[in-house]
Amino acid sequence: MSTETTLRRTALNETMRKYGGKMVDFHGWELPIQFAGILKEHEAVRTSAGIFDVSHMGQVFVTGADAFKLLQKTNANDLRKATPGKGVYSHVTNEKAGLVDDIIAFCLAPDRYLVIVNAATATKDYEWFRTQAAKMLVKVENRSEDFSMVAVQGPKVPLMFEQFAPEALKLPRFGIVEKDIFGEHCYVSRTGYTGEDGFEVTAPHSVIDRVWEKMMELGRPYGIVPCGLGARDTLRLESGYLLYGQDVDDDHTTYEANYGWVVSLDKGDFIGRDVLLAQKQGGVGRKLTGLTLTGGVPRPGCKVFKDGAHIGDLASATYSPTLKKGIGVGYLVPPDLKPGAPLEVEIHGRRVKAEVSRVPFHKGTAFSKDLYTGK
Repeated sequence: MSTETTLRRTALNETMRKYGGKMVDFHGWELPIQFAGILKEHEAVRTSAGIFDVSHMGQVFVTGADAFKLLQKTNANDLRKATPGKGVYSHVTNEKAGLVDDIIAFCLAPDRYLVIVNAATATKDYEWFRTQAAKMLVKVENRSEDFSMVAVQGPKVPLMFEQFAPEALKLPRFGIVEKDIFGEHCYVSRTGYTGEDGFEVTAPHSVIDRVWEKMMELGRPYGIVPCGLGARDTLRLESGYLLYGQDVDDDHTTYEANYGWVVSLDKGDFIGRDVLLAQKQGGVGRKLTGLTLTGGVPRPGCKVFKDGAHIGDLASATYSPTLKKGIGVGYLVPPDLKPGAPLEVEIHGRRVKAEVSRVPFHKGTAFSKDLYTGK
């Protein structure tokens, strides 16, 4: 029996190499960890513009008379919020209320949805949706192999899109528009995983290189830089966004992840609702909690202590270029620690002083009220 070890490559792989990307293995995909350097890339996104190859993300289309019914059944959030042209961030839950995945479900039409899923879970999500769709009038298609995606992030990005896709400027946060680009049917959405304003272009492989180069051309006046997974991770952690498989998984619930705003208990029944209702009423035994350090750079797996007792481990942790200090999140017990409470984090056998912090650690332009309202 042979073992497949070949890394998958996106349609932009050669372009990533041309721009100097340092390639690494990310969940079986060969992707750039950095180009000019994580700090420079991070700063560009926070202050101007950066572009990412996120073609490893998956696309699952759910269509038919029961499309809404299926997504409402499998998600903790209320899909009624996803009216045509809008999407919602949500958690796909299992019977234990653990996360099958965290996703964005876009409504393209009342009976047609595009679900953006994580790199490592596209097949898993597809099979889960198919299983739950038994006897429903719905078609579930995993079309992740058909599309590439670039994310263009930063406060100057809307200026670029005045030329590239002016209709996208009218989108609220989590809005989506279908558009022909270079002769191919594409999707332009306004979400982002960095905490800054920006857009994603989901396009067939045949035109994604032209999309990338056009973004680089339009972004040149603003100092746009290509960005890798390293900056993507520091940006998303500062902004309090979850990384599936690291911060959440099949064994952690939405309330434990401190993402209770995603749960819509009043929408009616959905998978895992009873467990979430019990946690809402009775509380949780552990909670994903943020902390900042006075020194040192924490890493995932570092032990966290309070008053000398081990109370949990860090799930995600890094140096924050914006705050100029170490930050991290971990499932800590007790779950009700207050911001400012003193902690210690063990780094290479040495305990460093830390304190509980509110999450997000930093709020960028994506948190602006007008992006949510469209006003």
